[in-house]
Amino acid sequence: MHNKSRRRKDASIMKMMGALVAHFRRAAGLTQHQLAGQANVQPETIASVEQGRRSLVPALARVLDAIMDTKGALITALDHLPEVDLIPVWAEAYMDLEREALALSFFANQVLPGLLQTENYARAVFESRVPAFSQEEIDAHVVSRLERQEILRRKNPPTMSFIISEAILLAPLGGAEVHRETLRHLRACADLPGVALQIMPLARTTHAALDGPFILLETPDFQRLAYTETQRGSQLITDPDEISILAQKYAMLRTQAHNVEESKGLLERLGEL
Repeated sequence: MHNKSRRRKDASIMKMMGALVAHFRRAAGLTQHQLAGQANVQPETIASVEQGRRSLVPALARVLDAIMDTKGALITALDHLPEVDLIPVWAEAYMDLEREALALSFFANQVLPGLLQTENYARAVFESRVPAFSQEEIDAHVVSRLERQEILRRKNPPTMSFIISEAILLAPLGGAEVHRETLRHLRACADLPGVALQIMPLARTTHAALDGPFILLETPDFQRLAYTETQRGSQLITDPDEISILAQKYAMLRTQAHNVEESKGLLERLGEL
């Protein structure tokens, strides 16, 4: 978790940039829907930026500058922000994007992605936290995690790819019963529409992502972003060069992992142990 002063600082920057967009939009005589239409983005994207709930990324800033004839004011403002303020680094920013994403790709090597966790597995994750959460905090985090999984049950869910280390499947987090329940749940998730679940075997002599887990996503505006987490922080990545590197890693991981059918078979065998 990030400290409160860091969170307030980043939120203030997002609100400031949102206020600039709203000011220039009104000066140009445009509604949010009209600006969204000209920028080829969803109206909700413009509304979220103006309300400070979503960061203004450079690609969109350039488009808005051109539409509203702001002489490059928005991209100039972004270019002169400290990097910590330009890139949203708290998980809530990622959650907003996750809810809207057209496509999501996860590589996990330590713990299951939140979208695939059962209630009992999620509880075991939060109970393992050091320093410890209170029971009330654990309950709240579990509820929040399960609410995220709504996107799996949508009529038109996003396209989702998961590459999961076999080590995660072998670790009995939460105990034997939770472990068996988790394996059965994963096998069921592997059959969900739009989901491709692959297991990365332990018995490999090469591995394309030894630097750790990451997530790739595509927004409704067809913008490609990436998200990474560490022990004490997180980062939403917008730099196309950095995203390209992670996309190359993910493509290689898909060739190194068991294919979808092999992964289903492995889940079935492990679930019988």
